[in-house]
Amino acid sequence: MPVEFKDYYQSLGVTKSATDDELRKAFRKLARKYHPDVAKNKVEAEEKFKEINEAYEVLSDPEKRKKYDTLGSNWNRQGGFQPPPGGQGGGFRGAQNPDEGFEFHFGGTGFSDFFEQFFGARGGPGRGFSSADESDLRSGRDSFRADGGFAQRGADVEGDILVTLDEVLHGSIRPVSFQQANRQTGQKEKHTFRVKIPLGVQEGQLIRVAGKGEAGLGGGGSGDLYLRVRLAKHPDFRVRGADLYHDLDLAPWELVLGTTARVPTLDGPISVRIPAGSGNNQQLRVRGKGLPTRAEERGDLYVVMSIQVPTQVSSEERELWEQLSKKSSFRPRGG
Repeated sequence: MPVEFKDYYQSLGVTKSATDDELRKAFRKLARKYHPDVAKNKVEAEEKFKEINEAYEVLSDPEKRKKYDTLGSNWNRQGGFQPPPGGQGGGFRGAQNPDEGFEFHFGGTGFSDFFEQFFGARGGPGRGFSSADESDLRSGRDSFRADGGFAQRGADVEGDILVTLDEVLHGSIRPVSFQQANRQTGQKEKHTFRVKIPLGVQEGQLIRVAGKGEAGLGGGGSGDLYLRVRLAKHPDFRVRGADLYHDLDLAPWELVLGTTARVPTLDGPISVRIPAGSGNNQQLRVRGKGLPTRAEERGDLYVVMSIQVPTQVSSEERELWEQLSKKSSFRPRGG
């Protein structure tokens, strides 16, 4: 089944030759405008943010970007983008038998069918799950009914769900829908339900929605839906476990003399004192301003100092820099 090709370079407004730094800057600029946590009009910004987050999710990962560039060369085939020979089919697949002829197309998860087809979660036991996950995936369990008939439990289904840091902090209830299509019969069924995003959810965690997988056969129960959490990129923070990292741009004299700077947090901006003589990449720890954990505690925020040097200076500024260089006793290379 054809899926709509996504031009991720166009989504971020960059060329195919863009460097990692150019990608990061383009994403941060757009994310500050459209991120649900910071945008003024959240409804209008939501779809745009999903688009740029998906684009950055792929292009910021070297392996995914290489795969995307390979797929992109075939995007303009007549009738829409078609998977390459031997590639996965469209949408989500059942975990037990990915070739049994069913397709799942989800809405409300934050990712397009194109992403799910080539970069999303897949499979079941032995197909990308850790041993801890496998114990929860019991797809297609067979049994015999009391009347001698045969019953089979429906297969589990796995997909991805985009979760913002604000949802990690507070938890949320998300409406999710999916359309299940049988490619052999052409019949389609649409299901809509609500998914609880628990407070403190982590990257890669599976959210189980009981009974929302494939329907069973012969009276067998339905399988379950497993949504793998993908934390949305944020323009101001990097995530490591429950800790957040913020890159704070500072002028050279601010590191030398010390200063007070406003720093964003998920709870609102705070003032942080930068000690005199601080170094580039030095970190300041702000306790309890990270993400929540299951122990009802919160991680920390690390402010990473990043020295910024002016690329252009006026003649007067250049003269002052030259005076400083002559009068300063600082010799970074000794001597």
